[in-house]
Amino acid sequence: MNRWILPALLLAVAACSPQPDLADPIARGERDFNGLGCVKCHMIGDKGHNWGPDLTNLGFRKSSAWIDQWLKDPHAWNPKTVMPNFNLKDSTRADLVAYLSAQKSQAWKVKPWETEAAKALPAPERGKIIFNSVGCVSCHAKDGYGGYPNNNVAGGLVNSLSKVTEGYSKSELHEKIKGGAVPIPNDSKLPPPMLQMPKWGDQLSAKEIDDVVEYLFSLKPAGSAAPSKDDF
Repeated sequence: MNRWILPALLLAVAACSPQPDLADPIARGERDFNGLGCVKCHMIGDKGHNWGPDLTNLGFRKSSAWIDQWLKDPHAWNPKTVMPNFNLKDSTRADLVAYLSAQKSQAWKVKPWETEAAKALPAPERGKIIFNSVGCVSCHAKDGYGGYPNNNVAGGLVNSLSKVTEGYSKSELHEKIKGGAVPIPNDSKLPPPMLQMPKWGDQLSAKEIDDVVEYLFSLKPAGSAAPSKDDF
């Protein structure tokens, strides 16, 4: 009978171990994020895959209202996106919004640009890692091509960053990134643009912003539209 004692003890320990508080919408959202297979395309911290945009900082860079609208129907916002419509129940979507809105870089054990390998890179290359990791790429697209949809802005698209050298000095661009930006509405009678550049100075150090500036100053004019996999 002794051979059954250890399995029984393990089951007892598992039953007594702390379980996710499913009364918490963030915990439910995390459960559903994993259960729906979102980790097959997206990273949060060091978990998941980087086929799609990194979501570790999603809650800082995009509003809960936008995340909710996106999850309700991704193709209504961006017809070119490859993300499927999961036809989520309202309650499931609300939990996912709570979980994703809570992601403000705390899931990183080591930030991707703070690894020893990244520290050894030239500033523009390290700036590219920051640009992609924190989520600038999700609005301005790969290599700053732009072209991502936004509501109530001129042309209906987020601007390209491929020609920032023509409009900004490095110090001016640093301050722009640090302080964030609210797009000018195309029509004052319509709801304001949902995508706004957050105050990156609240998340990034001056040195990190300088690295991003060096990266943006290294870009060339875009020759084609950004791959839709970078949309979120």
